[in-house]
Amino acid sequence: MKILITGSYGQLGSELRQVLQQYADIQVFYTDIDTLDICDESAVNDFFEKKQPDFLINCAAYTAVDKAENDIDLCYKINRDAVKILARKASQFNVKIVHISTDYVFEGKSFLPYNEDAITCAKSIYGKSKVAGEEVLMKHNGKNSIIIRTSWLYSVFGNNFVKTMLRLGKEREQISVVFDQIGTPTNAADLAVTIVQIIRSNNFMSGIYHFSNEGVCSWYDFAKAIFEIKKIDCEVLPIESFQYITPAPRPHFSVLNKRKIKETFNIKILHWRKSLINALESKLL
Repeated sequence: MKILITGSYGQLGSELRQVLQQYADIQVFYTDIDTLDICDESAVNDFFEKKQPDFLINCAAYTAVDKAENDIDLCYKINRDAVKILARKASQFNVKIVHISTDYVFEGKSFLPYNEDAITCAKSIYGKSKVAGEEVLMKHNGKNSIIIRTSWLYSVFGNNFVKTMLRLGKEREQISVVFDQIGTPTNAADLAVTIVQIIRSNNFMSGIYHFSNEGVCSWYDFAKAIFEIKKIDCEVLPIESFQYITPAPRPHFSVLNKRKIKETFNIKILHWRKSLINALESKLL
């Protein structure tokens, strides 16, 4: 089995590297902008032609949510146009795709967890570009593609909320975190294991799926849990979103319904706090 991973230096790409290194029967091509420009159709064509991958895990994305509000062209170039190139070439070379998307495709005004059929209504440029990426992928390689929407991703690798809280908790006696944005943290390590499980199964059922850890919390609850687990003496104050203005609007509610992915691929998912404990007890944090 040959797997191509784009965006392999990021959080999820790094976690996939940890999972896949234990499988001697899998050959993996780890790429990023320095080794494969996914915005260059000729380069993608040459790579597919030469390496002949069976699967593509597309972790590459423009994820600077606030910066995207003014960097619109580049955001769409990576999150939509590059996905179209990958989809077309994957269709040409018969490559199955696992593409990572986001809870930002939703408006965030629901009071029930979003299922895969919920209407997308992104409010940020980032979210709109990810919706566009989903659409071109399903149009050009829909029969051979799985889209996994995830939320609040963190990892022992890269920059993320958990690492920011660990740093601020040591630097300050008190911090303020929003309590009116509700979702579910996702340990990228758990998502990586799930992706590999799907690929190694004989049950590649194309379509859109949702994955996060189990449970629900606010960013305030998330921060409190981080400090409690690591025994960091830093007071966390709950604030409302209007007290912490960001260029890009955030969904106030983006809890994902994961029944489809659990039933289709027979997957068990850890509660977010248990998975957070696993990450925080890692020697890498």
